Amino acid sequence: MQSLVILGATGSIGASTLSVVEHNPEQYKIYALVANTNVDKMVALCEQYQPTIAHMVDKAAATALAQQVAHLPVEVTSGADELEALVMSDAVDTVMAAIVGAAGMQPTLAAVKAGKRVLLANKEALVMSGRLFIDAVAQFGATLLPVDSEHNAIYQCLSTEAQQHLGKCDLAAAGISKILLTGSGGPFLTADIHSLPDVSPAQAIKHPNWSMGPKISVDSATMMNKGLEYIEARWLFNASAEQIQVVIHPQSVIHSMVQYCDGSVLAQLGNPDMRTPIAHCMAYPTRIRSGVEPLDFFKVGQLSFFEPDFNRFPCLALAMEASRRGQEATTVVNAANEIAVAAFLAGKIRYTDIVRVNEYCLNNVPQSPLDSITDILALDEMSRRYATERLQGLN
Repeated sequence: MQSLVILGATGSIGASTLSVVEHNPEQYKIYALVANTNVDKMVALCEQYQPTIAHMVDKAAATALAQQVAHLPVEVTSGADELEALVMSDAVDTVMAAIVGAAGMQPTLAAVKAGKRVLLANKEALVMSGRLFIDAVAQFGATLLPVDSEHNAIYQCLSTEAQQHLGKCDLAAAGISKILLTGSGGPFLTADIHSLPDVSPAQAIKHPNWSMGPKISVDSATMMNKGLEYIEARWLFNASAEQIQVVIHPQSVIHSMVQYCDGSVLAQLGNPDMRTPIAHCMAYPTRIRSGVEPLDFFKVGQLSFFEPDFNRFPCLALAMEASRRGQEATTVVNAANEIAVAAFLAGKIRYTDIVRVNEYCLNNVPQSPLDSITDILALDEMSRRYATERLQGLN
């Protein structure tokens, strides 16, 4: 039985992970649930799953939670040091890393340094600290498995040899000519491009295929999410820019593909439900029940594919450009995007202002080589300041 910690337990990935656990109760036990401020949701989770530990990043939220679960055999903790100690505990086998944004980087890296089985749903860990993160996986003998549906699909289409050397694999030596990274195009794929400045947050988070949190839903609409996944894929699969191609696939049935030098293309297909890649990672190299209905090809009908329109999705082009510039640039763009998306969701800027903030920061934030997590966090903080200042100029 695996002892599991879920970072981001109250989010959509957390809910999907718990659903997979419910389908396989004999194989997994919940050691700890981790959230930020959502006390009400965490109370319900504590009552249902009774983890050994419930950790709230926000100290006031931890105090409130402790009062409401005092009748349960659940220890409530808070604080960054306590969180790192939690994921590194000998009592933990597997860590689901699903805290959204830069906040998830340090606890995820702590789990890697403890040699844990890390199910990576937090793409920012690689977008911000790519080389340091991949080197730490090798150095500390951690097991890294990609949860994002696209990266999980690519992983499933790789040879066993390539799977076992994630981050260090030689794609060409494995006979791979190209990774085909699919994306749905989000809710505005066919919208009048001139209408985009006036779209509302409610429209932007209404994804046609996936049920996700508001931040990642906006990123899907702008395709910044695909840009971040592009960056992540380069680190995970040790891929050059020429070895990755983004493909728009509106139906979200083919989650990604791998093209081999002999002309073969291997694809992983399934219904758009995150429980499938989560179950794959939790049980790898075996298979378990996920609760997802199998794909019905008679209902799927047509599958279509398009090249991305960078005029419609400038955030995707910007993320790809940042990837070409290097680790510092991707750290800047990630931080700026978090600030810009939060401002859009709060109604402070327009949808099309998101890319303006991101582009400004990419071209204006001073950048120097990142040699440590301290350097990364300092650049992240500086980028957020620049982004916040740019917001003022848009009002």
